[in-house]
Amino acid sequence: MELPLYLSFNEFEKSYYDNLEKWFEEYRNASETDYLKSLSALYSPYLYYNFNNDRLQADASMQIKDCFFPYYDKIGISFCTVTCGKGKSAKNTKTISHQFEWKTVTMMEYAQHILDKINRYLAKNNLKESGNILDFINQRDIITSREGAGYCVDYNRHQSTLPFLKAYLPVHGQTVNIAVYRDFLFSIVQIAEFIDHKLKEVRAFESMLYFRLKSEARFRVQMSHQFLTMCN
Repeated sequence: MELPLYLSFNEFEKSYYDNLEKWFEEYRNASETDYLKSLSALYSPYLYYNFNNDRLQADASMQIKDCFFPYYDKIGISFCTVTCGKGKSAKNTKTISHQFEWKTVTMMEYAQHILDKINRYLAKNNLKESGNILDFINQRDIITSREGAGYCVDYNRHQSTLPFLKAYLPVHGQTVNIAVYRDFLFSIVQIAEFIDHKLKEVRAFESMLYFRLKSEARFRVQMSHQFLTMCN
């Protein structure tokens, strides 16, 4: 069963038991603990542990390759349209190997980037009026296409963003909703606290988001200290 990701705490709380019932219908030997662990895995990518406040906070961001051609904006060379990662170019087209740097973007920025790609595809194929945005969010050729410089989407990384995109992207339209995104940043911590409270009730302390993300944060700090010690 594919659990839906909710961008509002109220919607999450209201749907909790309905989705739990559906979970039991599909997984007859499962428990509420199994359901909560799946919820924990679904929402954990949008959270991090803050050492200063000793609490979980929202972190709805991801890393993406920002691809560019050296000096392409100064030398006036036309570049062919390519599909990122395939390295194919049109015949008789002069190309220069692109470079890239990693950039951290918010999930709202990423969603808008994907929305722009899909809308360009719909316009090009005369599907603007009838096309449903959500039908195209995982079509590889659309998602990984690139014209000149810009963000270079990795298809495998893109898979982890699908629950968010399904919940956030409009069925039709050109822009994402900033107000909905702000509500998500506020709601995600409330959702995590709700999940952890339920996990505590079933005594599955090791699966609580707070403890798991705190442990992961400590591990990263330890590895960073070890690396600095080796460098010195």
